[in-house]
Amino acid sequence: MKMIIAIVNDAHSGAVAQALLDANYRATRLASTGGLLRSGTTTFMVGVNNEQVEQALSVIREHLPPRESPENTQATIYVLNVRDFERL
Repeated sequence: MKMIIAIVNDAHSGAVAQALLDANYRATRLASTGGLLRSGTTTFMVGVNNEQVEQALSVIREHLPPRESPENTQATIYVLNVRDFERL
């Protein structure tokens, strides 16, 4: 199992959230702040099976606009191993 942590600019978070929901991924959405200008961001935490990682990443990437320049980051994404998972 993997945990995808995607930190997305607030301007694009609605589209990403809806796309994940439409693709039947459960996501936890957290308001966050970061970067040089302390701009608003949204952090998504998405738990997926190993074979779902690339598809989930594609859903996120497809709902972000293209980068205008190398300095203009649309999202920062981490994929972490999950040792244990429990839903209560």
